[in-house]
Amino acid sequence: MNIRKIWTNSVLGAGMLASFIGCGAALGQTATTATAYPKMAPVEQYRMERDAEIALARSAAPVSISGDAEVWVMGTRGYEIAAKGKNGFVCAVLRSWTAGPDDADFWNPKLRGPICFNAPAARTYWPIMVKRTELVLAGVPKEKMLEEIQAGFAKKTFTEPEMGSMSYMMSPGQYLGDAGRRWHPHLMFFVPLTPEAAWGANADGSPIFAGQDAADHLTTFFIPVGKWSDGTEWVAESEAHK
Repeated sequence: MNIRKIWTNSVLGAGMLASFIGCGAALGQTATTATAYPKMAPVEQYRMERDAEIALARSAAPVSISGDAEVWVMGTRGYEIAAKGKNGFVCAVLRSWTAGPDDADFWNPKLRGPICFNAPAARTYWPIMVKRTELVLAGVPKEKMLEEIQAGFAKKTFTEPEMGSMSYMMSPGQYLGDAGRRWHPHLMFFVPLTPEAAWGANADGSPIFAGQDAADHLTTFFIPVGKWSDGTEWVAESEAHK
């Protein structure tokens, strides 16, 4: 899911201010960024202290949602359940290899993407992220990992997103790129490959942005919201540093 490209094409083209995974006014991907992470770093650089990872994962959504969610953390061989839930939501912290294969930050060990999936997304989209992580931690090369994911779709191990699949990405603690640490608190809706125009996405004045992800067999629609999960107001990073 190459969100950088989606945001650059959709938002910067409309003249709006953004700072998401290396995007924003004057935060475009540079040649230095593109070559900074040519391969996987030592695996320890991608790890977090367990309690800190649980807290960061829960910060993806308001506590009224994440407080009763199941939480996964990245263990030695992949993601594992750290806290049982009771509302159907699954919260975790995504690492860089959940990005598109051509994303310059694909191996950036600093990236942390706290996210909370609702039950339909947890059943159909989250397993793809779990498998990617399992393969990466097993030392499988990027190209082979992507082939394995496609094989999973062919075998029906993975499926298109279930109806109603969505997620919260509202953590003020997210790190989504070196050039712009945080974007905007937002919701994401996962649907089988769908024309952007069907939602009015990426149109002038539309609050909805979209990106096509053929590799994961889905279209993601993004809707920014005005507050982080802790209730604080979102402020563009360029404004916050004035």
